[in-house]
Amino acid sequence: MVLAAGEGSRMKSERPKPLHVLCGRPMLMYVLDSLRSAAPDRAVIVVGHKAERVTKKIGDTETGLELEFVEQRIQRGTGDAVMVGLVAVPDDLEDGDVIVLPGDAPLLRDETIAALVSQHRRSDAAATLLTARLDDPTGYGRVVRGKDARVVRIVEHGDATPEELDIHEVNTSIYCFRRSLLAPALRRLEPDNAQGEYYLTDVVSVLSSAGYVVESMVADDALETSGVNDRVQLAAAEAELRRRTNEHWLRSGVTLLDPTNTYIDTTVTIGRDVTLFPGTVLQGDTWIGDGSELGPNTRLVDCSVGSGCVIEGSTARLATIGDRCQVGPYAALGAGSKLADDVVTGPFYTSSDA
Repeated sequence: MVLAAGEGSRMKSERPKPLHVLCGRPMLMYVLDSLRSAAPDRAVIVVGHKAERVTKKIGDTETGLELEFVEQRIQRGTGDAVMVGLVAVPDDLEDGDVIVLPGDAPLLRDETIAALVSQHRRSDAAATLLTARLDDPTGYGRVVRGKDARVVRIVEHGDATPEELDIHEVNTSIYCFRRSLLAPALRRLEPDNAQGEYYLTDVVSVLSSAGYVVESMVADDALETSGVNDRVQLAAAEAELRRRTNEHWLRSGVTLLDPTNTYIDTTVTIGRDVTLFPGTVLQGDTWIGDGSELGPNTRLVDCSVGSGCVIEGSTARLATIGDRCQVGPYAALGAGSKLADDVVTGPFYTSSDA
């Protein structure tokens, strides 16, 4: 069972919503992907702003998870969001664990979440935090430890003392809680802060002060815990996702002559022994057959390309191209265009020429 429950103690600037698209998919889908290895019983997604749009878009997409959506009608903080989400958790899961993830962390890897859950269960902790060490932790909640090195609380940047500001270990807003202890701890939260909100981070001090063990796991790569606060971070996240995607296809036998100048959505499917020249852009639900060569400077959106094709310096959208076709240079195929097998278009071809 999972709660995707808002922003936690990251920087508090205006942030894009989970439906912002990165590499062809809504940002929230990447967060849900990180749960594959943990295999939760269900995912409860707490929605607020544009709730209907989020529910429809994500609900209509195959995730491999049992999804439930709960609306936080009044935005009263992340602690309140988790309390709202717990309403959707069946009573028969009372003895289970709850993973809490922010909806704006698209770089999370499923092996990281699986390791977090594994450590949480081995240690029998009340809560286990995923933390990160940053050279510049400005704006992030600091992880404060006691004399025994146990986590005792999280302090927001604006509330930190000079000594606490020197701490470089930060909260990532990613947690694993013992479900039976989470709800009682949430009920003890008070909105005694400038925003008048219930902070999920305060649950850490509630559990620690009650004598429960709060564990932590430091992320191997701080980058994957990064949240998306603004357009700059959105672009950085997309660049990293594209790097991972290109690496995947390179390891799968696809030739990218210039990976830094090749753009492939995560929704694209590519066959064996395909060659992509610089400036190739593949977007949406695009499928490329074995042995085809694309580019340079070719953009395909929601297209199907057969095997053994050569597409040079051309664009196409919602087009179907048969096997062994030669397209371009400078061809433009509009929506609904279909090329039979073995077609040679010649230069400056447009779909209206068919």
